[in-house]
Amino acid sequence: MLYIIRHGKTDWNEIHKLQGRTDIPLNEEGRAMARAAAAEYKDIHFDVCYCSPLVRARETAELLLAGRDIPIITDERLVEMSFGIYEGVENSFAIGDCPVNVLFQHPEEYRPVPEGESLEELYARTGEFLQEVIEPLMKEGKDVVIVGHGAMNSSIVCQVKNIELKDFWSMGIPNCKLFKLL
Repeated sequence: MLYIIRHGKTDWNEIHKLQGRTDIPLNEEGRAMARAAAAEYKDIHFDVCYCSPLVRARETAELLLAGRDIPIITDERLVEMSFGIYEGVENSFAIGDCPVNVLFQHPEEYRPVPEGESLEELYARTGEFLQEVIEPLMKEGKDVVIVGHGAMNSSIVCQVKNIELKDFWSMGIPNCKLFKLL
């Protein structure tokens, strides 16, 4: 089986700041969410966990799997999408012409912002991860959980479930909710 979960909340989530690759830790609510997820999903078997190297994902994985003998392996391909010069922008939707908003409203029309990542680049690296890491594990019958981020997780969900780019955000990807993909 393949499962995916997004990290717990951070202070930047609370104030609607674009995090991207900025390495923001969980806040107390995020830690509580991860502990609650650990209790809720304690009976789900995982052989291995792969997670983003960003601290909010690593800490979520550690709290989610606390007390369980499950290896947590970080992989750079699972880092969040880069929002370039717009990382750290608060309430982007209040900025009428903010180009990163296209990603959230019409992802099929999104073009990367300066120093940012395109959806094509995001799909390429997460697709490579799926092909090189996840497919062999699925063939072995392993149970895998991926701990990541909103956009990065959405790219994996869309590829696994063959969801069109225009529906990139259709799964919602709330914090600390486990999704079974395969």
